[in-house]
Amino acid sequence: MWLLFALLSAFFAALTAILAKAGIEGVNSNLAMAVRTAVVLALAWGIVFATGQGGGIAGISARSWTFLILSGLATGASWLCYFKALELGEVSKVVPVDKLSTVLTIILALVIFHETFTVKTFLGMVLITAGTLLMTL
Repeated sequence: MWLLFALLSAFFAALTAILAKAGIEGVNSNLAMAVRTAVVLALAWGIVFATGQGGGIAGISARSWTFLILSGLATGASWLCYFKALELGEVSKVVPVDKLSTVLTIILALVIFHETFTVKTFLGMVLITAGTLLMTL
């Protein structure tokens, strides 16, 4: 089931880039990001309360709060940079560079969580990086 959701995530991420590029025309990238974030915020809280999970807020530990807040700050920084890149560049070049986050995430997961690193993982990272360079040059 995770693969289905991962594929849907990739589809919606692709759609996000196209819609954002179309919507950012004539709009400051920071303002555009703020509008998108407001929509995401409303949707996320709507789902939480519609599914009756709002009561779980009190059970979130201080450690989880800290990491979720830091994750939110990292997301915000990523989106600010992403929207500025979309404002200034072509979607077909911005998106592949943005997806280098896959390689960076694997490296961080190896260092922080000591996840398994295989030859297959290494080759995949090399191919993603090479593909990104090929698409942006």
